[in-house]
Amino acid sequence: MADLLMADPETLADLATYVTRARSLDTDGAIRLQAQGTSLAAYVDVLPGRGPSMTGAVIGLRVMALAEPADLDTTVSLASVSDRLALGRTSALSIPPTTVQVGWAAIGPPKSGWEVVGDLTAEELRTVATQGIAEITQGAPEGSGAQVLAALRQRVWDRDSLTTPPVPSGAAFAAYALGFLTQQKARVFAHGRWTRLSTATGHVLVR
Repeated sequence: MADLLMADPETLADLATYVTRARSLDTDGAIRLQAQGTSLAAYVDVLPGRGPSMTGAVIGLRVMALAEPADLDTTVSLASVSDRLALGRTSALSIPPTTVQVGWAAIGPPKSGWEVVGDLTAEELRTVATQGIAEITQGAPEGSGAQVLAALRQRVWDRDSLTTPPVPSGAAFAAYALGFLTQQKARVFAHGRWTRLSTATGHVLVR
């Protein structure tokens, strides 16, 4: 498939904003585009997982409408999608031909069977995210090595929040950084080792 025809120009603009936010977190990141029927699921990696099971991986998900049915499952670089979105087309996304291999894209989250755990306010999640960002900034001054910074980020974002119900702090960070906290409430779901944080704008999946 060469193109995905989005429902309208606004949907394509939303995708462009989502890709831009994801690239601000990882310039060299990837996006998994999974189209079934008239829905497009766009997954991005926010925080890397560890080990073969990708424990601790934090993945963003936005579901968008397509104007025409499609069948697609491909993982490509964020940069290549950004380049195509910059072409100025109003409703169609040209699919990059070159795919990438990333571990997180191979651990598809459950499609069903999620159990509701509770609700959190957008303000609670925003507070968890901004406090975590401040802790990392203060704990890793300029000149800190990459390993020191990575260890600090892992420690901060792996930690459960003090909210009720608690969620991995990385989930709050992802929702904040990807622009998902546009509504008052977020719902928390669980499925085995997975946690899902959902708003009207998007979802955060934590392995």
